[in-house]
Amino acid sequence: MSKVHIPTLASLQSRVGEHLATSDWVLVDQQRINLFAQATGDHQWIHVDVERAKKGPFGTPIAHGFLTLSMLPELADKAMTVDDVKMGVNYGLNRVRFTSPVPVDSRVRASLKLKDYQPIEGGAQLTMEVTIEREGSEKPACVAEAVSRRYT
Repeated sequence: MSKVHIPTLASLQSRVGEHLATSDWVLVDQQRINLFAQATGDHQWIHVDVERAKKGPFGTPIAHGFLTLSMLPELADKAMTVDDVKMGVNYGLNRVRFTSPVPVDSRVRASLKLKDYQPIEGGAQLTMEVTIEREGSEKPACVAEAVSRRYT
């Protein structure tokens, strides 16, 4: 897929309710999982102990749910850019659900739908419905409402 270029932040105001973009696929390998465990201190065996995880409920290591969620900025950046935005910050999450596991060596991508646009000083607050899909799975790995502030 090619990255979607949206010319102006203001143009998004009329696109509330629309699907905006879908990212390319990104690999979630054991190295990414291990680095996330190291960064967060979450070393639960289902993520980092490959041999034990093979005998566990998923038959292989799985990504941390919060790792999947933390990939949102990377996936969103691969999906779209708003050309006149100079800076964006995370403002929070309204709702997050981890609806299925992400086994090691899976590929994930994000689908972005604009749920709300609120003008703020110097920019806009956007609420995106983000669905993180796992290749080959009918059920998404994560569904979240992500709130960000974008400044022009």
